[in-house]
Formats: sequence, C-alpha cells, structure tokens
Amino acid sequence: MRTEFHPGLPVIIGLLVSNCLAATPEFAVVSIRPSAEPVAFEHDGKTELSAIGLRMRDVTAATCIKWAYGVQDSQIVGPRWLQSDHFDIAARTDSPTEIEQMKLMMQNMLTDRFQLVFRRERREMKAYELKVAKGGHKLHESAANSVPDRQNSAIGTIARAITMQEFADFIAGPLNTPVLDATGLKGRYDFNLDFSTYIPADEHSMKPDYIDENGIIANALQGELGLKLDMRKTTVEVMVIERVEKPSEN
Repeated sequence: MRTEFHPGLPVIIGLLVSNCLAATPEFAVVSIRPSAEPVAFEHDGKTELSAIGLRMRDVTAATCIKWAYGVQDSQIVGPRWLQSDHFDIAARTDSPTEIEQMKLMMQNMLTDRFQLVFRRERREMKAYELKVAKGGHKLHESAANSVPDRQNSAIGTIARAITMQEFADFIAGPLNTPVLDATGLKGRYDFNLDFSTYIPADEHSMKPDYIDENGIIANALQGELGLKLDMRKTTVEVMVIERVEKPSEN
C-alpha cells in the first residue's frame, strides 16, 4: 500500500494539538492564600459557587480534591498536610460556566498550583451503605430551582436542596469511613439533623476519645431522617498521591 505525504499535514496536526490544548478548561484567575480565619463547625470550610467562579474559605487541599474528583476523605491517601493546612481560594472564569466544567478547572488548578500527581487503586475496606430505614424516610423534597446549601452548628446541620450522594459524601468525613449512597433517592431534599437528643447524658462530661460519634450519627440519621447505616466490606477506589506540593501564595 502506498502512502502519500500531504504537505499541509504538519500544519493540520499542529492546529489539532493547539485546539486540544486550548480546550483544556482553566480558571482565568486563581488566588490562593493561607486561611484568614476558621469557619465554625465546618470540617471542609465554606465553598460558595457563582456562574463565573467560586470562593472557598478555610479549605484544605483535600477539600479541593474531594470537590474536583468526587471522592471522600478516606479515599485519599497522601501526606497529612492535605488535611491540616487551610487556605482561602478565589477563582474566576471568563464566562458563565457549569459546575461540572468548573470541577475540571479545579482539577487543572490542582495540577498546576499544587503539582498534584496521583494514581488510582482499588482496595478492599469496610464501608457504610446509606439506606432508607424501615418505615420510610422523613425527608422533604426541595422546591424547584432551590439553591443547594448546608449549614453546620454545634448540635447538627441544616441542609437545603441536597442530594443523597452529596449527603453521603458529607457524613463520610465525621464517620471517617467511606459511605455509599444506597437509598435509591434521586431528588434533592431539605432536612434538619439535630444530634443533641442522641448524645447520652453521661457522655457530655466524658473525654472525646470515649464518645461513640459514629453511633450518635447513626442513631440521629434513623431517628430524625428515617435513614440507616449498614456496614459491609467492599472494594473502594482510592487516590494514591504520588506528588503534591504546597502552593505559593498569591
């Protein structure tokens, strides 16, 4: 078979490569600084989204990884500072951008500013399945076009327009265990979760190391929301961090 070389081929290839590089979604402007002050009661700080960017206060590198890649704390294997060093991050796009596209921009920001390199592995570990308890759930479906929001307090959390996957990702933090959404609920829901009545009176004066936080969370979920947690062993995909660096301030 004869192959003819077209003189314009290098130009065409160059344009294709250039277009691919140009198509890489990136924020127009990114500012990263050490956190100015903590956000009370929030393990992952506060993230505020708009059509043209986001503002993250008191977040960790792990917070950014979780938001960008849709993973939970226990799925990230890396240095301890990923969870301990806190930042304020502001990022802006050139035009209105969908959330999923913004997550790709966050992935590229992590590669550029944090020098993030990782590999994926599947590991067997214990995980919770979030399910609807016997008798049904007590959630209220959100009104159309409701803005997702969640606010923590000293005694619980108030959620608005939250999916069950988002809720599973949230409680996976304090449970320190992967949580799989097995509720079968596909909508967005409003609910209040109050832990105060589920803390045994004698545990108020006990040291934190002796308080069964997972048990309190499980009891509150069932009593307040009609949801339950079942533990099982399963295979979970984890991100093994091979390289990551603290970003320079700007």
